[in-house]
Amino acid sequence: MSPFPVTLSRHILEEGQRRADIAGELSTLIAQLGFTAKTLAREMRRAALIGELGLVGEKNATGDAQKKLDVYSNETVVDAFSATGLVAAIASEELEEIQHIKCKGEGRYVLCTDPLDGSSNTDINGALGTIFGFYRRKKRDCDATPDEVLRPGSELVLAGYVLYSTSTMLVYTAGHGVHGFTLDADIGEFLLSHRDMRCPKRGKSFSANVGHVRDWPQGIQDYVGYVTQIDKASGRPYSHRYSGALVGDVHRILLEGGIYFYPQDSGHKDGKLRLVYECAPLGFVAEQAGGSATSNGERVMDLAPKAVHHRCPLAIGSAEDVALFDRFIAGKGAPPSD
Repeated sequence: MSPFPVTLSRHILEEGQRRADIAGELSTLIAQLGFTAKTLAREMRRAALIGELGLVGEKNATGDAQKKLDVYSNETVVDAFSATGLVAAIASEELEEIQHIKCKGEGRYVLCTDPLDGSSNTDINGALGTIFGFYRRKKRDCDATPDEVLRPGSELVLAGYVLYSTSTMLVYTAGHGVHGFTLDADIGEFLLSHRDMRCPKRGKSFSANVGHVRDWPQGIQDYVGYVTQIDKASGRPYSHRYSGALVGDVHRILLEGGIYFYPQDSGHKDGKLRLVYECAPLGFVAEQAGGSATSNGERVMDLAPKAVHHRCPLAIGSAEDVALFDRFIAGKGAPPSD
């Protein structure tokens, strides 16, 4: 890194000068993402010392057990973006319904978020994340309607994630590539560390909860069998990497290549991941980085959610790996040349 690294605020200013759609409101939202990420990162670093670990004894809107940090993260994100005056409504994993924000008619965006991805890792000091996606509203009245949230990911204008791990990283796209910033805690600034992130066309690992493998469709079982076979010519076997945090696994794949998948099983007939605030935002990032994201062979970004907590299967990562995965789903198996 140069002696004068690019801060998030400087990056936003320079992008706004180059691209009119980044200037103004979107730049304000990106800056607020940075502030929110720093706030959450601080709380996660000291959670074990201030009694913020463990369950709260309730379940969230999607039936998952809530951790104390789930509640704190959701409240922090809602408060942070309510304060901007730019967000009219928020759809969150932790909220049963869309939360409307009093914004005096100026809220031109809706936010879809998973405030704390991978919360099962909170008590073991594992990787955690925050996922976000913003849609520009088609109306200007303050009360956002459900159809302004239930839109295909192809209409997202800003999306990304924050990864809380050995360092804190903010990764975003506004439709002009993907940029990653690492938090320098000593100076309290996000610094540009990964300019124009690109996902390799093919990787050498797969990420999935293989404890469910015998409950997956036959095509996916065949795929797992294929990528774990020894064949040096095609780079197999693939290594298995799975952290229990979607953001952590997707981030690694964006940098190193490979595939993450979470298909349907007997306990999750429609898959487990949520389209609105998990699959679509990360799909936007993956595609902007040259990767791919599909759901049972369909492009994730084209799917129209039927409800705020709409679930769907997901395959995301290197374009060639996702395409091969989809071949197995369709019953075609590996191509003859592979």
